[in-house]
Amino acid sequence: MASYEESAGAKPQGLLDRFFKLSAHGTTVGTEVIAGLTTFVSMAYIIAVNPITLEGAGMDWGAVFMATILAAALSTLVMGLYANWPFALAPGMGLNSFFAYTLVAGMGVPWQTALGCVLISGLLALVVTLTGLRELMIKAIPTSLKNAVSAGIGFFIMLIGLKNAGIVIPFEATIISVGDLTAPGVVLAIIGLIITGALVARNVPGGILIGIALTTLIGIPMGITKAPEAIVSMPPSLAPTFLQLDLSGALTLGMATIIFSMFFADLFDTIGTFVGVASKVGLLEDDGSLKGGSRALVADSLGTIIGALLGTSNTTSYVESSAGVAAGGRTGLTSVVTALCFLLAAFFWPLIAVIPGEATAPALIIVGIMMASPLLQIDLNDFAEALPAIITAIMMPFTYSIATGLAMGFIAYVALNLLTGRYKKIHWMMYILAAFFLYYFIAM
Repeated sequence: MASYEESAGAKPQGLLDRFFKLSAHGTTVGTEVIAGLTTFVSMAYIIAVNPITLEGAGMDWGAVFMATILAAALSTLVMGLYANWPFALAPGMGLNSFFAYTLVAGMGVPWQTALGCVLISGLLALVVTLTGLRELMIKAIPTSLKNAVSAGIGFFIMLIGLKNAGIVIPFEATIISVGDLTAPGVVLAIIGLIITGALVARNVPGGILIGIALTTLIGIPMGITKAPEAIVSMPPSLAPTFLQLDLSGALTLGMATIIFSMFFADLFDTIGTFVGVASKVGLLEDDGSLKGGSRALVADSLGTIIGALLGTSNTTSYVESSAGVAAGGRTGLTSVVTALCFLLAAFFWPLIAVIPGEATAPALIIVGIMMASPLLQIDLNDFAEALPAIITAIMMPFTYSIATGLAMGFIAYVALNLLTGRYKKIHWMMYILAAFFLYYFIAM
């Protein structure tokens, strides 16, 4: 059943029209198909980026590839069939890096335990959505911190992209330094960054995906890209990651902050995407609420749960859905088409498997820049708002941890507004969250 009502006078003319209410939304099957294809091309880069990222956590590339495909396809189908929204989902950028580089590589958490944390964060999101607590949390957390979380994750992704490209390297005297810019891999990454940046700047549909493809091709004569053994083949096995999560390891006090950080980062990213894209497709009520928003939020939460069971990091709604909306997508049929495209892509894994890390690093940098844009919405003239927001944003890359940046920002916000006599601005839930994060630092 679709999640929002037909407009008066609509006359459904077929099964798809009746189910997705196409006539009521002023769209057609052909338009929805084009929109679904557009959304897929705009976000298909995650198929190449996510397996390389999680491979850094010791996970099997082929299994993560399939987990990425299936998590995107199944969760997008839920969004289309249950919520009737033209939104697509896939493992989120930022949280996959947090999963691989902070939790597993940095903190030594086994990837199975990290997957358990992902599942719990998804279940938590589902519970707070069904109980109405999600709306309360959205109101409780100040806009400046919401914007800062998105920007901080963007900076975090940019740093990882620069590191993967070899443009920046560890250096004891200054912590980080510039790498060897004449090394073949670094040169290829810089070329890819320029090409992809130009495509995105010119608003070319699927610019990031095209940039990855061109960079991969350029890497062949440079000796970096290996020729594929085939073009089409049966998909690799999902078995190495399927249901391999460790819940007992995740259900410990030490993992609580990690789980909450995953939950909040996913929450802010989802809300930002929902509001931004929904405003372009007439899914916003006059009071700012979302039409059929509860169903869409449930679908988003189920995406993370599905992804964790399959073997990937948090699955979330993609802002690239706006590309499909711009192409005319108005209903869940757009999402169904996008999901089918993801499933079809599974058979082209030999081509995707040869994409080198130097070709995906530019994508990380550019997506990071896109995610950092909410920083412009923070009032830097109000220091009690600006300081906690900037602390949140910069401490994520500086500490190589989304959780640490989030915790420091929440504590700073409550402390500064208390000390400046603006305690009435602080929602009671912020006190609880700040106390929780403060206890985390003390107990470390």
